[in-house]
Amino acid sequence: MLEKAENSKRTHKMKNLLLSVFALFAISNFSNSQSCTPQGNQTSYGTSNVWRAYVYDGTSFNTYKGYVTEGSAGSPNFDESFGGSNTTFNTNGCSTTTETFSVRFRLTKSFTNGTTYTFTVGGDDGYRLSLDGGTTWVINQWNDQSYTTTTYTTSSLSGSKNMVLEYYENSGENRISFSVVNPGTENTNTYGTNNIWRAYVYDDINFSTYAGMINEGTSTSPSFTENFGGGNTTFTTTGLSVQTETFSVRLRLTKSFAAGSYTFFVGGDDGYRFSLDGGNTWIINKWVDQGYGITNVTKTLTAGSYNMVIEYYENSGENMLSFSYQAGNTLAIKLMDFSGKEENNSAKLNWNISTSSDPDYFEIERSADGNNFAKINKVNGNNGINNGNAINFNFTDTNPFAGKSIYRLKMVDMSGAVTYSNAVVVTTNSVRSNQVKIFPTVISNNAVSINSNATLNNAIVYLTDATGRPLANQKFGKITAGQTISFPVAAAHNMRGVYFISITDNNTTVTTQKVMIQ
Repeated sequence: MLEKAENSKRTHKMKNLLLSVFALFAISNFSNSQSCTPQGNQTSYGTSNVWRAYVYDGTSFNTYKGYVTEGSAGSPNFDESFGGSNTTFNTNGCSTTTETFSVRFRLTKSFTNGTTYTFTVGGDDGYRLSLDGGTTWVINQWNDQSYTTTTYTTSSLSGSKNMVLEYYENSGENRISFSVVNPGTENTNTYGTNNIWRAYVYDDINFSTYAGMINEGTSTSPSFTENFGGGNTTFTTTGLSVQTETFSVRLRLTKSFAAGSYTFFVGGDDGYRFSLDGGNTWIINKWVDQGYGITNVTKTLTAGSYNMVIEYYENSGENMLSFSYQAGNTLAIKLMDFSGKEENNSAKLNWNISTSSDPDYFEIERSADGNNFAKINKVNGNNGINNGNAINFNFTDTNPFAGKSIYRLKMVDMSGAVTYSNAVVVTTNSVRSNQVKIFPTVISNNAVSINSNATLNNAIVYLTDATGRPLANQKFGKITAGQTISFPVAAAHNMRGVYFISITDNNTTVTTQKVMIQ
């Protein structure tokens, strides 16, 4: 009986000890949970393009946690993913879990009267933008959704505006982005001079939404070949960038001609047309969706100044526009067709000239961007095969660029006169994925190394998440065979988990590798 009593006392003491430890643990946790103090007054606006972003726990701005900043002195534009989904995000004050939270961004910014501005906001989930301190919303997508963007364009802003951007995340991935840009303010009726075209770019196929301007041609020649960076990519102008999938360009140039006969060559993919009288009439008109082709027309001009206009649109697929001209009544070399195709990972080129042509030689030129061509070979004019209807020539480039190569012919006749052909595009897979190594696949130092056994000429490296959402990219340009480069992944906002690194060359994907960021 005595032994049982002693055991009961010991059990009672142990329970009291455990209760005390539990109480201390609970007090410690409570103390730690209360140790942070949210900074910021929730109402002040950022200045100098830097937003004040007030962070809340809860999707309806419930519990204030502190603030962060977005944007920089040079630009208020930003793209924020808060460290990833369902993780801890730190503020100036307390942290929050990025699963059910909200953020209110504030920025005071000045705008120029009469200038057109385009605001683009994207979010996953809800977002809305106000230009009057939150009284009204010019963009309002306040609902659960995967990442999407909304654009608002206005030319009625003047002076200082209190911008408010609100965002909430309910579940899944997290992302909010903001950008404001103003299109080019050029007079789109102005003509270029001194052989340099003024090319006005529009973000649609009907010349409706003006983006900005570029120049084509040089002071010595108005001839050019332009591929606008490739199919379905971003192309920069003096104002806004456009996506090269549905866009249009109107080019203007005033040029003086001596009296005589001139042959004009215009090519395009898709539609193109050419005018010598400011667009009143079109002496070349191929205004249809089509693969790249070239059209020429010969005109007898009186001496004087001509307002030349080229109009072009791209609807889908590849993009190409070219212009050249030649003086004289007849072409010493009359090119009937020039084509190229991929064959056994090489680029096979074929061209035909008329039997009345008088060629000395042809130089085959190759380019990665459609602007900068370099000679890769020479074919003598007497090497052609005369089939009675035309003289046929061919050449095979056994070492084309990875992805897309652009070719043209420099044609020299027996008198030394030089003309150029249209350009043709050949796409090959000359760099295979097993020739490019990405290492390590488990990343712990915010960088990855890339080595290619073959030369890449226009390499871009992309970091995407598991859904394909772009997080970071870097243009490296030429990477010589055997060269190892380093690609930083810190731009992923210190995310952890599985991601993908892709490498493209001339807008063709060379390889994609899954990596783990620790």
